[in-house]
Amino acid sequence: MALLAAIALSSFVFSADPKGALNIASVKVYNVKAQRYPHRKQELAFVNFNVTADLTPLFNWNTKQLFLYLEAEYANAQGVKNEVVIWDRIIRRKEDAIINVVGKNKYNFHDISTTFKNVPPSSYSLKYNVMPYVGVLTYGEAAKTDEPVAFPKVESRV
Repeated sequence: MALLAAIALSSFVFSADPKGALNIASVKVYNVKAQRYPHRKQELAFVNFNVTADLTPLFNWNTKQLFLYLEAEYANAQGVKNEVVIWDRIIRRKEDAIINVVGKNKYNFHDISTTFKNVPPSSYSLKYNVMPYVGVLTYGEAAKTDEPVAFPKVESRV
């Protein structure tokens, strides 16, 4: 038990500060039928992004894997703060820890009020979770957008 405790405490000694860049290429909002209620309309946001990051400093002898995710943070029209995961990836090897992704959101991005009308601009951040073999999970942020990105008006689907 003492050896496991020493291993877990040694994870705090090795601190890493990974660097990355996040660019939101575009945000589009479309009106679609709600999944659970087909008679209702709902707005979905589609985010195109570019992510580059070097997460190799997070890997050491006690790192089992990393959970990397892109999070959108915004306050809805009622002023409630929301943090929504729109893309993620699991990284199991140090060789795969240099990230260069041009993509779009993996998960549906919608507000509970069914509309993005009158919603202030959102900020996006690339966050990670280090899962060790022994010890506690550690969280961090590798990149963040410089300025909030506004939600555009609803586009019609062709």
